[in-house]
Amino acid sequence: MNTEEAAAVGRTVRVLVVDDEELTRTGLRTLLSAKPDLTVVGEAADGSEVPPLVEELQPDVVLMDARMPIVDGIEATRRLRATSAEPPKVIVITTFENDEYVYDALEAGASGFIRKRAPAQQIAHAIRLVASGDSVLFPEAVARLTTGRPPRREAAARVAALTRREAEILRLMAEGLTNQQIAEVLTVSLETVKTHVGNVLTKLGAGNRTQAVILAFEAGLAPGR
Repeated sequence: MNTEEAAAVGRTVRVLVVDDEELTRTGLRTLLSAKPDLTVVGEAADGSEVPPLVEELQPDVVLMDARMPIVDGIEATRRLRATSAEPPKVIVITTFENDEYVYDALEAGASGFIRKRAPAQQIAHAIRLVASGDSVLFPEAVARLTTGRPPRREAAARVAALTRREAEILRLMAEGLTNQQIAEVLTVSLETVKTHVGNVLTKLGAGNRTQAVILAFEAGLAPGR
């Protein structure tokens, strides 16, 4: 057991796996079951099954396939946010990082995305991140997803309303940094960062960190500026 896993013991993260391919679901269950702080509480083969299973099983995180034949991951994510008072975090699993479905799922409220062929440790790490309130972001991939889309005046206006510190926090979020990493960069406490992040989400009208970062890119606020 590594340090990260040891730190997570005592707080088991409940995971629902959603994918139309049985082999993929079986593989993910096997990989995640080997982690002492993660438990797969259920599986679904289509997005239509997700809301009732979430209500029954109360997962912390849903690993959601982006493309499914009946109800895809985008619509399933929207339904979760519409029907659940406290919806679980959603991580989109996809074959291609620049999948248009991924962008739409992120806008619908997913906390991030990860490739199906990612190493088991990376998938487990992503689940822990979103369960703790962070997000799974790959800045280069998000930049590609937003490339070619016209700047949104509304997004720019919201970003412009942030304080200098909040804008700095948003830039660091857009670089893919976690709350802890941001705290270390700015030499402030983790609680201070969480407060700033909360203020950023409120002012941007974003449901989560990922939506805030998408707004940042759409407003032209590039990381590192």
